[in-house]
Amino acid sequence: MSSSAAAAPQRVEGSLRGKVILIDPGHNGGNARHPEIINRQVDIGNGRKECDTTGTATNAGYSEAAFTWDVSERLTKLLRAKGAKVVLTRTGNSGVGPCITERAAIGNKAKADAAISVHADGAPSSGHGFHIIEPLPVKGQNSTMVPASRKLGRAIRDAYRSGTGMPYSNYIGKNALDARDDLGGLNLSTVPKIFVETGNMRHRGDAAKLSSGAFRQRIAESFVAGLTTYFG
Repeated sequence: MSSSAAAAPQRVEGSLRGKVILIDPGHNGGNARHPEIINRQVDIGNGRKECDTTGTATNAGYSEAAFTWDVSERLTKLLRAKGAKVVLTRTGNSGVGPCITERAAIGNKAKADAAISVHADGAPSSGHGFHIIEPLPVKGQNSTMVPASRKLGRAIRDAYRSGTGMPYSNYIGKNALDARDDLGGLNLSTVPKIFVETGNMRHRGDAAKLSSGAFRQRIAESFVAGLTTYFG
């Protein structure tokens, strides 16, 4: 290369140091034992909905609650190693809830720079792949966080696809993106937040991946990559 030629630009990644990241592991291991708690109706900003749900499971019995907790623990460790402050909406997988309203409030109180709600879907077994759920604006609730949430959603989508090889969902959304206004965790959030449906637990192939500890580590690593891009 001649001395007059410009050097190729180098990508500068965003730093996670000092960032406040809210991790919301979907559901909880004790939910099924306490329907009187999780079935209670709560205000989600544009209507009412159950406090929480039990989540789904693979055909072999690996629960979504256990899956989301494991991924969240792995993600927490990776983020803290990079200097981020991590706030979790629950501290184990044997409790109940918290309600979707409380999950949103925890992120709001922490003034999180980004929030990710970790899930796996329970769709018909013919469906496979992952998708991101982004918020739609709900008047008087979350409108200011919607643009940043969409940016976060695309960063996580791209990193998740690249890092795990999981295909885009073939049964919901477009290009693995689905926007909704019926989820209290998004409606009531004032900080950038998305849900990630990491795969379909009712699909044999997806379930095999989600049941693998090595694959769950890749999920956590891909989330870190997506957050790094988001803050870049």
